Amino acid sequence: MDINGAGAIISGGASGLGEATSRTLAAAGAKVTIADLNADKGKALADEIGGQFVQTDVSDEASVAAAVDAAAATGVPLRIAVSCAGIGWASRVIGRDGSPHALGPFQKVLEVNLIGTFNMMRLAASAISTTEPMADGERGVIVNTASVAAFDGQIGQLAYSASKGGVVGMTLPAARDLAPVGIRVCTIAPGLFDTPLLGLLPPDQRGALAKDVVFPKRLGNAVEYGHLVRTIVENGYFNAEVFRLDGGLRMPPK
Repeated sequence: MDINGAGAIISGGASGLGEATSRTLAAAGAKVTIADLNADKGKALADEIGGQFVQTDVSDEASVAAAVDAAAATGVPLRIAVSCAGIGWASRVIGRDGSPHALGPFQKVLEVNLIGTFNMMRLAASAISTTEPMADGERGVIVNTASVAAFDGQIGQLAYSASKGGVVGMTLPAARDLAPVGIRVCTIAPGLFDTPLLGLLPPDQRGALAKDVVFPKRLGNAVEYGHLVRTIVENGYFNAEVFRLDGGLRMPPK
């Protein structure tokens, strides 16, 4: 698909992996709608890249619907939807004192990471399906964000791994559901990236994480994620696949 002249909506598009994706797609000629909770960062980035910002809570149906409507009303056809919004939480099933994992945080992580991704995907797909088909009958592409934690979940990552495993699990059936209207669906499962979410860890823990990366021995750069999004969008034969982007990392138990 030719990105130039296409509309794109990116949840969590104001920082981290989403910001890199916003910049990459805008540089390729897309009209980018940044759907994010952070109004200050979102507005500043949208002004910088010539896009638009819509304050968005991905777990709220009306909020996402408003963002998708804004993306579809830019004057160019909405073709691309990328879900990058996400949160983390660390807790074991039971604590050292035997107390159970709190239910509220588990529900919240699934609400944002899994339900939020589904919410964006279903509403964006509906809007994309109304556009005119291009070559091979393609109308658009959806790229969701999972994590290597979907496969290599560490101690204390139960909620996060469950949410990202759900995103992986949606990939194939969503691609099959949307094939009749010419929409491709792929998922990226990043490893350890230098993003604000990872920045919540203490510096010594962040530095130790890179030792398990096979090569190169470093954290991933968000630009590399944005580049893969662009590759998936432009290569029309990528569909129904989950791409690990992790430098060969297989995470240990802790």
